[in-house]
Amino acid sequence: MKLLAFAASSSSNSINKRLVSYAVSLQDSYTVDIVDLNDFEMPLFSEDKEAEIGKPELAKKFLEKIESSDAIIISFAEHNGSYTAAYKNLFDWCSRINPKVYQNKPMVLLSTSPGPGGASRVLNTAKNSMPHFDGVIKGSFSLPSFYDNFDMVNNEISNSETVSELKEIVLSLNN
Repeated sequence: MKLLAFAASSSSNSINKRLVSYAVSLQDSYTVDIVDLNDFEMPLFSEDKEAEIGKPELAKKFLEKIESSDAIIISFAEHNGSYTAAYKNLFDWCSRINPKVYQNKPMVLLSTSPGPGGASRVLNTAKNSMPHFDGVIKGSFSLPSFYDNFDMVNNEISNSETVSELKEIVLSLNN
């Protein structure tokens, strides 16, 4: 079985990339495909741009990755309380090809931030919107104060109770 995982961030130093990479390491049921949103950079979506260039091949390739997966884990970065521009642009292009972007796949949604909110606003937005785009949410997890709760040397969450909570959520993809 195949697990598609990515951080909804284009930052090369994304803490959400670290979190999603750690999360996938907590399971052994799936082969993992971690993708980088920078590999799916496209023109800013608009109906005018769509009329001019059609639907980008990169959006089609991203949808193919979703289609070929059995489950998905996304870790959301929060920019001004919402999705990052990189994720939103990719999502907008994909939804023009297939409005059911997440194709009835089981999903775990994650978020983290340097502050105490743990990017919970964007996580709540994602939890509310994913079902409308055919995402089947099995669980969600927010890690607040990333630098206080994540060991950057060992690339792992430092609190064992928090690790157990995240592992249980990740393993919910098996149900």
